[in-house]
Amino acid sequence: MEFDGTPFLYNVMVLLAVTVAVQLFYWLRYYLRAVRSCGINVPESHREPVSVVICARNEAENLRANLPAVLRQNHPRFEVVVVNDNSEDDSDIVLSQLKNEYPHLKISTINIDHRFRHNKKLAQVIGVKAASNEILLMTDADCIPVSDEWLTLMTLPLTRGSEIVLGYGGYSRARGLLNRFIRYESMFIAMQYSGMALRGVPYMGVGRNLAYRKELFLSNNGFSTHYHMDSGDDDLFVNANATATNTSVVLSRNAHTRSVAAGTLREFIRQKKRHLTTAARYNTDDKIRLTIEPLSRMAMYISAIVLLSSMFLWQLVVPLTAVPLIVRLMIVARAGKKFDEPGIVPPALFFDFFSPVINSLLYIGNFSRKPGRKI
Repeated sequence: MEFDGTPFLYNVMVLLAVTVAVQLFYWLRYYLRAVRSCGINVPESHREPVSVVICARNEAENLRANLPAVLRQNHPRFEVVVVNDNSEDDSDIVLSQLKNEYPHLKISTINIDHRFRHNKKLAQVIGVKAASNEILLMTDADCIPVSDEWLTLMTLPLTRGSEIVLGYGGYSRARGLLNRFIRYESMFIAMQYSGMALRGVPYMGVGRNLAYRKELFLSNNGFSTHYHMDSGDDDLFVNANATATNTSVVLSRNAHTRSVAAGTLREFIRQKKRHLTTAARYNTDDKIRLTIEPLSRMAMYISAIVLLSSMFLWQLVVPLTAVPLIVRLMIVARAGKKFDEPGIVPPALFFDFFSPVINSLLYIGNFSRKPGRKI
């Protein structure tokens, strides 16, 4: 084969080879590890008392629709602590009605005081302190467990020595490309944080499905280092307290929760920008690890496009690019089954290319917004 071309294209070829290697490392070491994780069996003798903590502000409809599924979990000893946080709807009425039917529902109320503004973290702290049990399971009012074994499966590792358990909080399926993109992103992020945790480098979890020990929360002063931030009650807490030895992952289908995804692009952007505000506060090693993957992904795609548009060494470029694409599609297909996310594979490569672009633009947008403007 006769090699010809400019030095620039040779450099792009080297860049493609390097980024392909980086991508294969992430997908085979971390993401494949997540989809290969096994389920767990639950002996009856390992069911310790559990407190489920839910913070709710103006969530009357969600509480009415979702809370009964939490209260009906198949577990002999548990309570559900709902913190009714400054609600101005009928949340108090809904909770009172449910309390009559479910005596293990405990209600804590933060009364409305317009002179005092606070975020979810105050409600979370109140919920933790109101909990009677050492084992805590966090979820949101708009989430519903997919089975009555959710509580037991998510908290079992805490009875075996773990201090933090990461679970999957997915979104319900609906029509439209936006819904598929949101579900793909949720699944990919879960593959990322669970795969890294299983490899000994936990960095985040999601508050829709997260368990930890009360003593861990109290002994490490909860959210004290980031209390002023609206977000971070889940990922920053995990980032600060999770280690290779104290963190477990539960991805069994019956341990998932589901919530309704954003229905409009504007709502999705607002939620995504709020979630991205915490990334800058991750540990340095985590920030480097999480930055390399999307940068190498974009560099791989751009390098392949440049080389193929120039027909430069296309006989090498095509198979070199095809290998990571085939690997990622195979892993995404397995992940779609494991996380119960149908319809994800067909648009996966499209989402794979645009996701880091969208996230980068939204992340940059957080720094350019006007001071005092709420996300």
